[in-house]
Amino acid sequence: MATENGWFYANNTEPVGPMTLAELIAKLPTLQGLETLVYGPNVANWTKARHVASIAETFRGHAGPPPAPKNRVADEIDYEIFGDDMQFVEITLDPNEVVIAEAGAMMYMTQGIQMQTVFGDPSKQQGFMGKLFDAGKRMITGESLFLTTFGAMSNQREKVAFASPYPGKIVPMPLDQMGGEILCQKNAFLCAARGVQIDIAFQKKIGVALFGGEGFILQRLRGDGYAFVHAGGTIVRRDLAPGEDLRVDTGCLVAFQPSVSYDIASAGGIKTSLFGGEGIFLASLRGPGAVWLQSLPFSRLAGRIVGTYSMGKGEGSVLGGLANIFEK
Repeated sequence: MATENGWFYANNTEPVGPMTLAELIAKLPTLQGLETLVYGPNVANWTKARHVASIAETFRGHAGPPPAPKNRVADEIDYEIFGDDMQFVEITLDPNEVVIAEAGAMMYMTQGIQMQTVFGDPSKQQGFMGKLFDAGKRMITGESLFLTTFGAMSNQREKVAFASPYPGKIVPMPLDQMGGEILCQKNAFLCAARGVQIDIAFQKKIGVALFGGEGFILQRLRGDGYAFVHAGGTIVRRDLAPGEDLRVDTGCLVAFQPSVSYDIASAGGIKTSLFGGEGIFLASLRGPGAVWLQSLPFSRLAGRIVGTYSMGKGEGSVLGGLANIFEK
């Protein structure tokens, strides 16, 4: 693991480090250059060095830009994630690169960024009816009818940042390393490189449709670039083996690969279902594939806030809100 000032690189899947950022950059030419997997401050997971802005900018200064992968559709973006519980992701764009984001997610941007609100999915070539259909599907999920694009229109690299909507973590999803597709809960999508398609996916099983809660309508992210999703609390990734089962609260499910089978299972007996506090049904996940879980679903956070507020001002009193009866 990385210390506060420590960087690591992967050598035959083994981490090497810790070291300073300057030492790491000096090592890259003897490794795989910007294709080397690195990990360090503000980098949530093992990531290719090309996608870490502070590394890519310094390295390109004396090594030149890396060759673009063949047949890639999505823009190659660099990023860094800042913060702990209230994170934001800063994305660095080369000239003419574009990032797509949910309306209202932008935190700041440099002068050379051009912002434009678009109707429908800007990564698709489609007519008005296609855009109208996509916007209608987004409305079903509770999202805005519009997406916003941020493009680097100057002749130099530009930066734009997007902030978390509530306490939690931002998870980078390199779709080209995940089979090209990820399913995630509605409202999880934060931003993505141009070329990543944002769609919705309905669960086909009747049990999931009726009792799946937050997992009934999912967002589908497809492409070969980076997408960023946000979830509440702490995020954990579980890699399920073929046939391996995992049962979770439906609200705690953030994202999973399409190879994972998703269904609904009973939480237990009648007494457990009614008084156990975990609901009547749980999400049943079966491998193979990766699953991302969150420790604090927004619905749970909102429920606690509303419950506390409804008790009034007597948080420190055993009587709670009843104490307000005696206030003048």
